[in-house]
Amino acid sequence: MTHIKHAPAGAPETRYHTPMCANYTPTRLDAISQHHGLEHALFNFPAEAFPGYLAPIIRESREVTGAIECVPAMFGMVPHWADTKLARQTYNARTETVATKPSFRNAWKRNQFCIVPADNFFEPCYETGKPVRWRISAAEGTPLGIAGIWEWRAAGPDGLPLLSFSMLTINADGHPLMDRFHKPGDEKRMLVLLEPQQYQGWLEGALVNEEEVYRPWDAEKLVAVADPMPPRGKAKEAAPALF
Repeated sequence: MTHIKHAPAGAPETRYHTPMCANYTPTRLDAISQHHGLEHALFNFPAEAFPGYLAPIIRESREVTGAIECVPAMFGMVPHWADTKLARQTYNARTETVATKPSFRNAWKRNQFCIVPADNFFEPCYETGKPVRWRISAAEGTPLGIAGIWEWRAAGPDGLPLLSFSMLTINADGHPLMDRFHKPGDEKRMLVLLEPQQYQGWLEGALVNEEEVYRPWDAEKLVAVADPMPPRGKAKEAAPALF
C-alpha cells in the first residue's frame, strides 16, 4: 500500500510553465466504484491533483487474478533509483518515447498499465495574452479514463512502499480544441483518453499496439470552459474518501 504525505491543496508556482497536463480533478471514490463496478475504496486525496499529490488509479489486482482494484498512488512516476522530486518531471509520458525513457521503460515493458479516473483536467489558454486556466471534461458529463502506467518501489522517502504513476500523452497539433492551449508555437499535446470498452484491454496490455487507442478524441466529445485558479489561500480543501 502507498504511504505518502498529502500535499496541501493549491498549485505549484510552475503550473503554467509545463508542456503537458499537470493538474486535474480526480474522480470521487463513490463515482469510481459505480462507473467501474468496483468495491468502494477508502482513502483520502486532494480535490485537485498536481505532481507529487496522492490520487486514485485503477489497475489489475495484485492479489486476485482477473480482478481490478482502485488504489492510491503519487502523481508523477518515481523509479526505485530516483528521488521523489522527479515526480515534477514525470507526471506525463510521451507515447513516442515511453518504451525507451529510463523513467518509464520498466513499467512499460512489464505491462504495468493503469487507468487514471478524472472528472476533468486543466490546461492554460493564452488567448488573452496571459495564461488562464481552462477546465476540460467529457461532453457527456461522465468520468474520463486516462491511460497511464504505474511503478512500485519498496521504500519511498519515509521508508514505506511507494506506488506512483504517469499519464500518457499524444501529439495534438491541429486539434480544434487542444490547439487553443499552451503558449503559441508550443507543441500541442493531449492525454490518451480511453473509451469504456477499452478499459479492460488496456489494463491487460492487449491494446498497447492498437493505433485506435492513441487517436485524439474528437473535439465534440469534450467541453472546455475557463476556470481560473483560485487566489492563494482559497484553494480547495482535500476531498474525503467517502461521499
